[in-house]
Amino acid sequence: MSIRCPAKARRAMVALTVVVGVAVGVAGCGGSGGGDDKPQTSASPSKDNGSKPSAQEGQSDTPLAELRGQDGLLLQVTSAERDAGGFVTVNGSLKNDGSQSLVIPSALRGDETEIVQHGTSLGGATLVDTKGKKRYYVLRDTDGRPLTTTGLATIQAGQTIPVFMQFPAPPAGIAEVTLQLPTFSSGTIQISG
Repeated sequence: MSIRCPAKARRAMVALTVVVGVAVGVAGCGGSGGGDDKPQTSASPSKDNGSKPSAQEGQSDTPLAELRGQDGLLLQVTSAERDAGGFVTVNGSLKNDGSQSLVIPSALRGDETEIVQHGTSLGGATLVDTKGKKRYYVLRDTDGRPLTTTGLATIQAGQTIPVFMQFPAPPAGIAEVTLQLPTFSSGTIQISG
């Protein structure tokens, strides 16, 4: 017996596969008998401290780059992995190095209308390939949600929040890119994989 998925469900499953990084959702259409075609992705806005990145093999304690933001915010990039699907996932941590709790700046989500609708995120991040003269923006799922940590609100003094951002991959020959995030300094990172 063959189960056919509606086009919207197929697109949602592709987005889910990208977010998770593995094809675990391929058999998810109609198998539960619930008939709900609405996609479920881990990039959805949440009420807690945001989406959590998955553990990355080969992740080291030494950051690839440190980007300094306003009021003591620090983004430490711990990995930038290229996958076979043509994506780059950047993992790291957002830390409040200051002495007071901070509201996460809404500027981090960028100013694209579709991303702004989904709350505070790291949707304004870009990767810049200076060699190829191209800029890569954070990917979005089929509902326009950025494929990055979402639901960011307040960060306490000394607190660290794990974060991720997913981008289209530059060509295979490009390993060095510049990560830019609104209100932060830029940093050069090496893409592995």
